[in-house]
Amino acid sequence: MDPTRQETGDVTGTRDKDYNLIWFVEQCLSNVLRLETYVADAERTGDSELAAFFRRAQGESRKGAEQAKDLLRSRLAA
Repeated sequence: MDPTRQETGDVTGTRDKDYNLIWFVEQCLSNVLRLETYVADAERTGDSELAAFFRRAQGESRKGAEQAKDLLRSRLAA
């Protein structure tokens, strides 16, 4: 296979746009997990402002994952 050719679903069986949504969900959820460590680190040092900031970021990542899952679900059902 030509390494400069983009995979468009012929090899994986998954179209790019579907794969991109799947990747986005995974990255959002991975970020939620990572941020849990950051929240704990901030709390351990008594930095409640930073802990709150990371909790808000977690919420946004969760929201992004849920929105992408909804979009993926609707597209795969079509």
